Amino acid sequence: MNIKEQLKGVEDFFSPKIVAEVNDQYVKIAKIKGEDIPWHNHENEDELFFIISGELLMEVENEPNKIMKTGDLFVVPKGINHRVSSKEECSILLIETKTTKHTGEVKSKVTKSIQEQSY
Repeated sequence: MNIKEQLKGVEDFFSPKIVAEVNDQYVKIAKIKGEDIPWHNHENEDELFFIISGELLMEVENEPNKIMKTGDLFVVPKGINHRVSSKEECSILLIETKTTKHTGEVKSKVTKSIQEQSY
């Protein structure tokens, strides 16, 4: 599969889409623009972010903000509060354990169920 081709089918921001499964992990793609993701954490799961294109502001509690650029990779450890945003459109790839809830236990207008994340 070609990830950039798959991204053409992603219409909504902050709405990850599952494109593959590896063991007990989902591989997801998403487009980010704006500041709609709330502060949240994933109590029992790490979360991997890879920047396909654009720039992403990664905010992690008690750490300096990180501006991630195309090609950058970052893992948010389990239990750590974080949120992401982007001034311009940014495309990302996520690798998450299948039990990972989109915005942890925090519910917001952008929170998606696993069914809503199916491509």
